Amino acid sequence: METLTGQELLALVERVFRPGKEDRTLAILTDLPDAAVPDLPAWAERRAMAVAWAKELAKLEPQSGLRTVLVAYRNVRHNNADLPSNAWVFSGAALDTLVLPADADSLPAGDARPMREVLQDNRLLIAPTQFSATAPLKLTGKELGCRGATMPGFSSEMIPALRLDYGEINRRVAMLKEQLDRAEEATFSFEVDGAKRYELTLDLRHRTGHASGGLIPQPGTAGNLPSGEAYIVPYEGEREGDPSRSSGELPVQLGGDLVVYRIEGNRAVSVAGEPSATLEREAAMLRREPGYANLAELGLGVLGEFGVQPTGEILLDEKLGLHIAFGRSDHFGGVVGADRFSSPEAVVHIDRVYTRNLQPRVSVREMKLGYADGTTREILRDDAYVFSFA
Repeated sequence: METLTGQELLALVERVFRPGKEDRTLAILTDLPDAAVPDLPAWAERRAMAVAWAKELAKLEPQSGLRTVLVAYRNVRHNNADLPSNAWVFSGAALDTLVLPADADSLPAGDARPMREVLQDNRLLIAPTQFSATAPLKLTGKELGCRGATMPGFSSEMIPALRLDYGEINRRVAMLKEQLDRAEEATFSFEVDGAKRYELTLDLRHRTGHASGGLIPQPGTAGNLPSGEAYIVPYEGEREGDPSRSSGELPVQLGGDLVVYRIEGNRAVSVAGEPSATLEREAAMLRREPGYANLAELGLGVLGEFGVQPTGEILLDEKLGLHIAFGRSDHFGGVVGADRFSSPEAVVHIDRVYTRNLQPRVSVREMKLGYADGTTREILRDDAYVFSFA
């Protein structure tokens, strides 16, 4: 299993966060399985990696000036659900000899600390978790001034992506962000099985883009690591008298099945496609969870341009190219939050990634951005960037 040395970890922390004089603490966050969500081999490996990282960085405290702790908490069931109210903190001698229990139910209740207090005490956060903590850390970071590198689903296969030239990656995503900032709409032409075409328009008015280039130098921010994307929340129609213009059809390959979502007002209002259990499941989700139907993100990843291959984990795979997400958007500047779902456990932000090795039946024949002056700019053609990064 590939790993990072202590010096590589410290270099990563310094490159990603650029710690200042006020940044004296670093927390490695990890979530634990329980009776409701049982363990998985990859999850167990990730927790062991988190503990090893915390121990390595703690050894380097005289060099880094950063006190390092390990923070464990009960898993939140779904990606981007709110963090639990309590956590367990291990530091010093307790960290030196730490072996985490196999599940959250084995953590001693009397040793729990309020999660909010833990986040206030630790300004720098690295979260290699099973379920994404990006949304809650983005929202909490703005309030408390902490900043986090979130790594949901991280595996040793992704370690080479941590060694990329993030200066160049950051430059590219900044260029894409500038285009998204200016754009009022994005139009897509998808082709399924080399035959049928589907058209989609996403309304980008009243929104600005975000650049996630693997650098998190500003207090109050959070982002994925590995990273390499520019993204924007389509306009969701929250302004009175100004409905969203997002409309059309969005084909998504889920396993071997194809589902086509009909979009009106930036929401999936129905599904069509080949009869399958997948189609029935998605139709039921749209009926049951109003928040799930929301188009929450248009993302443009660039790591595919660096030869990075998919790993099966969305943390990395969404950074490879075009992706469109359903669900929660408030952590990106949208208006759909946890209150739009039936329960905290139902909250999701789920990306659908459009690369041929992930959705071989679906091709992106063209993506264009349209601007207020009536001009357009082609970004993708035949599943590849035609936008120049020169």
